Amino acid sequence: MSIKIVGVVGAGTMGNGIAQTFAQAGFEVRLVDVAPPMLDRGCRAIETSLAKFVEKGKLSPADRDAVLSRLKTGTTLDALAQADFVVEAIVEDVHAKRALFGALDGLTGPACILASNTSSISITALGAATKRPDRVLGMHFMNPVPIMALVELIRGQATSDASMAIARDLCARLGKTAVEAGDYPGFIANRVLMPMINEAIFAVMEGVGTPEAVDTVMKLGMNHPMGPLALADLIGLDVCLAILNVLHEGFGDPKYRPCPLLRRMVAAGQIGRKSGRGFYSY
Repeated sequence: MSIKIVGVVGAGTMGNGIAQTFAQAGFEVRLVDVAPPMLDRGCRAIETSLAKFVEKGKLSPADRDAVLSRLKTGTTLDALAQADFVVEAIVEDVHAKRALFGALDGLTGPACILASNTSSISITALGAATKRPDRVLGMHFMNPVPIMALVELIRGQATSDASMAIARDLCARLGKTAVEAGDYPGFIANRVLMPMINEAIFAVMEGVGTPEAVDTVMKLGMNHPMGPLALADLIGLDVCLAILNVLHEGFGDPKYRPCPLLRRMVAAGQIGRKSGRGFYSY
């Protein structure tokens, strides 16, 4: 199957990064979000990211312009009718994602593969919302997408070998390393990462250490490039909470119970870099 047109639903941090990465790899991209302001912010983020590539000599001005010329935007799913491959990157909510996959199933061609950038939600559940579960899979990119090399590929219960092979080939064309993970809550990345972040938040709440202390210990003592609380701010505390809820509900294990401090911060709108305040101020 030849993939020429890639659709991306959601122009937030992950969606615009995914759209940029596909466009840089030579694909025609259709980026869709519900309203022009979201698309405008997403396009500005792409332009800023590409400018950094040019500034560092990794991309010529002509190549930057070519990337932008391959990117088209729209506010309705109709823009994706001709897509060969669609990546969903909307809010981490199973009901919203299932509704979207059902809509995409009725709109896109029968050969189109539908992928989710979900970081924790069951691919099997998303595939069951369509009549093409063999063409539904997980494609979990890491943030920032244009820079991070890893993509988790998740096979749902009905995902075909052919669909997984196409996704692996796409990852190679994007310059990414694909690692297949089982369809369990959190997959590999967040099943390991989120309990660490959650425990770091408990340590702050219980007065074991300040955010700076916790992050410094993990950077200097464990050789992590970024502390868990700074990383949580980058990911978004709201996203961390959503993933921990999926883990807690999926496994029923109290070790995944979200820290009360995390819940309070999200309720207060202190969700990290995107709000200007989380464990640090931005």
